[in-house]
Amino acid sequence: MSTAWLSLGSNLDPERHLAEAAVALRARFGEVVFSPVYRTPAVGFEGPDFLNAAARIDCDLDVHALDAWLHALEDLHGRQRGGARYSSRTLDIDIVLFDDLVLQGPGHLQLPRPELDQAFVLKPLADIAPDLRLPGGGDTLAQRWARHRDASSPPAVDKLRLG
Repeated sequence: MSTAWLSLGSNLDPERHLAEAAVALRARFGEVVFSPVYRTPAVGFEGPDFLNAAARIDCDLDVHALDAWLHALEDLHGRQRGGARYSSRTLDIDIVLFDDLVLQGPGHLQLPRPELDQAFVLKPLADIAPDLRLPGGGDTLAQRWARHRDASSPPAVDKLRLG
């Protein structure tokens, strides 16, 4: 079994899509640890606010099979691919960390995920894994968050609960 750390986000009917994604993750992987859900502004484009969360799963799939499974889940929720990189999403789930794996490709798959420097990914992950260190050591997620440019004004916690 491997441990995967996921980032979840949606800004199109986000309450429904995130809640349904949480159900699907539990149905496939069993116990899932979810962070609080945060409301964050769209990054890289003008659009509705996103709801973002992080999740930890114990996974019996390799990283490529998990990535394919998550893409299929996004597709079930009407995820449109091939448009602008920064755009509204019904559901976006990325693998941020997978055990101690460091990986570049194929395709968009990169571990650790570069968006880990964004508050909408780092803050939820730091909530559920404050003592986790990135592959190769270094600071914990809590220490990274404490130094983050948005640490003094963190994103607002939303009323939606996934866990």
